[in-house]
Amino acid sequence: MAGMLQILTYMLAFYMVLKGIEILMIAFASSRESRGGMIFAGALTLLACMVAAVAFVGWQDGMAMRLSVMGST
Repeated sequence: MAGMLQILTYMLAFYMVLKGIEILMIAFASSRESRGGMIFAGALTLLACMVAAVAFVGWQDGMAMRLSVMGST
């Protein structure tokens, strides 16, 4: 059960990073003259998505590790 949750968490993390990249690419593709704010917001979104992805994966791995330690005793 924990293995399936880990796989789903990895998929969520990958999806979050892809969505952050997508938002940044939309900002780069904008034809507005003043798109600096959109690029900055896109970069912040990508950074937040990457931090959240690492945090979720670490949290899930920690939970799986605790489950494996509890199951072996």
